[in-house]
Amino acid sequence: MRDVTANPATTVVVVTWRGAGHVTACLDALAAQTRPHRTLVVDNASDDGTAALLAAHPSHPQVVRLTRNTGYAGALAAALEMVRTPLMAWLNDDAEPAPDWLATLEDALEKAPLAAAATALLVRPDGTTQSAGVRLTADGHGADVTEPAGEVFGFCGGAALLRADALRAVGGVPARFFCYYEDTDTAWRLRLAGWDVVAAPGARVRHAHGVSSELGSALFHRWNERNRLLMLLRCAPLDVAVRQLVKFAVLTAVLPLRPGRGTAVNFRFGLRCRVLAEVAARLPATLLARRVITRRAALGRGAVWEAWAGL
Repeated sequence: MRDVTANPATTVVVVTWRGAGHVTACLDALAAQTRPHRTLVVDNASDDGTAALLAAHPSHPQVVRLTRNTGYAGALAAALEMVRTPLMAWLNDDAEPAPDWLATLEDALEKAPLAAAATALLVRPDGTTQSAGVRLTADGHGADVTEPAGEVFGFCGGAALLRADALRAVGGVPARFFCYYEDTDTAWRLRLAGWDVVAAPGARVRHAHGVSSELGSALFHRWNERNRLLMLLRCAPLDVAVRQLVKFAVLTAVLPLRPGRGTAVNFRFGLRCRVLAEVAARLPATLLARRVITRRAALGRGAVWEAWAGL
């Protein structure tokens, strides 16, 4: 039997950026976990005193301080290179997991040998559910499941547990996404490789959500829209990816011709043009990544899409 006290199964990776106001509560919650683990904090070049708080925390987490802000995806990609345990947990710095959070996630994966990831139940400070997993919508979005479900397409990257070797085998974390959709892209690649993703609703996490990035801001929508399109171009059936890209471009083109167009941030003409420019600039690397994902796949993209899209 594995000695989990001396040789824990999981490295919990906490990514922080300007987390002085909340990272201590996250580390306190990790210190109270019932299951031994290693804690690795990746500091995205915070300039608000976060480094001093990390150094002073009584749990003495391993801290890696990056020279620039690489986003959530970039920091996770850097952390994966340092993880030596079989399992790697992703945890937002504004999340406070319940004491049995990690034990519940580890047990869920132990009971599901064909699963490469287990997703936790994230709840907002008011007690409402933020995410019980991720579903794949009919137009290719990754959307939070707000009621505990028996099956989920993917995991919410704010609090999840993954098999490190499986993650490496499918290409790791898409660092260039910077922020958002790195979890759904990873779930796509795990699914294509033949792995399952399971929900562990008993692994409860209180999540402030949106502390590091302003939800609904121009940056939020830019990253979301860009990364959704890049994810589809990397992972989805080609006709789905092209259809969604053309739909986005056509809607963008006609916006100036619509006098009554909405004022929602994600329908701003300039923002959408920037999204298209960034997708175009990344297209050669994205299509190369698509070829690599195809070589690693055990299932067809169409089979995964038909099984999960729109459910």
